[in-house]
Amino acid sequence: MFHSFTSHQGFPQLLGYVRSSLCSARIAIRLLWLYCFIFLAVATLLGVRMHLTSYLSAALYGLPTLALDTTTSSAPDLSVDPFKIYTITAENITAKLIPYGARLTSLLVPDREGNEQDVAVGYDDPKDYLKDTQTDHTFFGAVVGRYANRIKNGTFVVEGEQYEIPKSENNGTDTLHGGNVGYDQRNWTVTAQSSSSITFTLSDCGLENFPGDVITHAMFSVDSDVTPENPKGLPQLTTKLVSLALTETTPIMMSNHIYWNLNAFKETNVLKDTFLQLPLSKRLVGTDGILIPDGTILGVDSYKGAADFTKGKLVGKDIESAAGLCGTNCTGYDNCFIVDRNTSCGANNAMVPILRMNSSTTGISLEVTSNQQAVQIYSCNGQKGNIPIKPSQAKRNKEEGIEGAKNINKYGCIVIEPEGWIDGINNPKWGQLSDQIYSPAGAPAVNWATYKFGTV
Repeated sequence: MFHSFTSHQGFPQLLGYVRSSLCSARIAIRLLWLYCFIFLAVATLLGVRMHLTSYLSAALYGLPTLALDTTTSSAPDLSVDPFKIYTITAENITAKLIPYGARLTSLLVPDREGNEQDVAVGYDDPKDYLKDTQTDHTFFGAVVGRYANRIKNGTFVVEGEQYEIPKSENNGTDTLHGGNVGYDQRNWTVTAQSSSSITFTLSDCGLENFPGDVITHAMFSVDSDVTPENPKGLPQLTTKLVSLALTETTPIMMSNHIYWNLNAFKETNVLKDTFLQLPLSKRLVGTDGILIPDGTILGVDSYKGAADFTKGKLVGKDIESAAGLCGTNCTGYDNCFIVDRNTSCGANNAMVPILRMNSSTTGISLEVTSNQQAVQIYSCNGQKGNIPIKPSQAKRNKEEGIEGAKNINKYGCIVIEPEGWIDGINNPKWGQLSDQIYSPAGAPAVNWATYKFGTV
């Protein structure tokens, strides 16, 4: 859906005029230089006018995406090589990623014995992610957007106008992770790379009927640098999802959808060996039986305290009391925990530790720091044990003489999604619109998180 612009909208109007050319399915190579010149000129003027010159470099990274196929087909464009594995490394940490969904496919960190373990859930064969999309659709390791999580009725209102986007879940009841073909199914372009970092870029030209055009950069880096925030120089993964609204005011709420297993499948599940703490989460978003926010905010003392992880506990300690917490006929966690920063933290988007987790089996620990207002926690209640663990993970366990899990079982992992309050765009009373609605005249949307690994 495309909307005309009024004369007072200035430079965004010019972007709208060239939209149909820049976002066409194919662009002739001899015209690309002309488009690049126009894009650079407009971006420069926008930067001066809106005092956003610091973000100009991010916009420039998006130029290679202008020649991409942006049709709604989920079949990958093989010319983009969406299944090529890119490896980034630093001391004691190695990450592997692919362009299909800007997806983390593997993360190696040392356990308490110094042995490398892959703590990311997924597949060894990159093409299995496409098969997954067509079957279980787990979203393993992907970047999800343009709007992560659920949107009630697949509708929202921006600047007085109602929009409808594809309803992709619960038999057409709501939208999950951006629609029928979300960012997890798109072939991103590698726009920057070094031995320890990589940036994927996606040009979204009104995909899935969202208003306007958005360029998103998904930046991943690994390091073990000694810093004030990391005084021990522990291995760390950093993710930055930077999205720029180019032509219209639009909802943007990005997230990483990484499944973690800190025991590296040496146990059948994570219930009795994985400790979880959400130190700043005393509240969570209330939902109905299909996990659509119902407008209520719950205290973590609800469900007999099953949702209270403020002081930390084993994932399985109170899980029997979590019956219904993750929806009808579901026992476990699939909930949006609100991050309530202390006033001493400064701005409401300050980077703060939002989660700590560790496995008594491997000794691997994880601390997640984020600038987001919430974090979705999913305890893999829906896993049916039909997906085998990676052959590489099974091989490590066999070499260590450990039977371990053969498949990704129910409660066999934890998904951590730093993001905003889910469906905040349909609940303005929550006061979250400033963190979920973005315009060409405003700042970019930035989802910033670090994942720091150690041992206990």
